[in-house]
Amino acid sequence: MLSVAGIHSFYGKSHILHGVSLELKEGELVCLLGRNGVGKSTTLKSIMGMVRPSQGSIRFDGQELVGRQPYQVARIGVGYVPEDRRIFRSLTVHENLLMGIQRSKNSGSPASVWTIEKIYEIFPSLRERSGNRGSHLSGGEQQMLTVARTLMGNPKLILVDEPTEGLAPLIVKGVLEMLSAVRRAGVTVLMVEQNFKAAIKVADRFYIMAKGQIVFEGNTAALLAAEDVRKSYLEV
Repeated sequence: MLSVAGIHSFYGKSHILHGVSLELKEGELVCLLGRNGVGKSTTLKSIMGMVRPSQGSIRFDGQELVGRQPYQVARIGVGYVPEDRRIFRSLTVHENLLMGIQRSKNSGSPASVWTIEKIYEIFPSLRERSGNRGSHLSGGEQQMLTVARTLMGNPKLILVDEPTEGLAPLIVKGVLEMLSAVRRAGVTVLMVEQNFKAAIKVADRFYIMAKGQIVFEGNTAALLAAEDVRKSYLEV
């Protein structure tokens, strides 16, 4: 579904990504791990078109993404959930969801199209708070709303940046369950995370970054066995 091949990305003259490559298959939940400042968020922004790689290729469903604007990438079927959530705090939960509606890009059955009713079925707590303003939601509820609003655009793939950042352990559990539910509903997920203990509970495969490069790729068993890698590159 997604193939990132040898991308180099810059912020001004600062060389952030040094030949990053990764792949996602349809239906996977893949986690990009690593310490602060190693290029994880820049990788997501490069895929989304918010940062334009100077070299390399990013292909999604056979289409080249490098050179496209973020709105064009979104129309192809990629959703982006930023770390700072960016909900509309003065709008209600229901109004926030309405803001995420886009024309469907999926060619499948009507069941593949995300509607507000489908969102409320999967995230019943949002139904309970549908009339609450965004400013009245907890951090975990805001994260849930941001993901749900992104799903209203009917993406095939969502890029989720640090979904558990700053959340209490009990809230973290709920956010991870939410992302697992999204994957079960047929949406592929690429998640950036620092919390190794949280990520290991939900992801199918892992990439670890250090200094703008991928230094490890493997499944859960491989990552658990690579103690030296975890000690060197992760906060565990």
